Amino acid sequence: MDGLEVLTTIKADADLARIPVVVLTTSAGESDMVKAYGNHANSYLVKPVDFHQFLQLMDALGYYWLVWNQYPF
Repeated sequence: MDGLEVLTTIKADADLARIPVVVLTTSAGESDMVKAYGNHANSYLVKPVDFHQFLQLMDALGYYWLVWNQYPF
């Protein structure tokens, strides 16, 4: 099962569908992005090749989801 299949499975399950899903991938392909958002991904991020940039992305992602984002419970 690939990541898009996992995403589809999560979003099809009523008990899991509200869980935010961030797609973290090496693919910058438009068709992959369209498929992810078409299957209700909440965010689509392309992993930087450079490790330092990857760490910056993870810090920013964590800050966004844990500090700025507001989500009903």
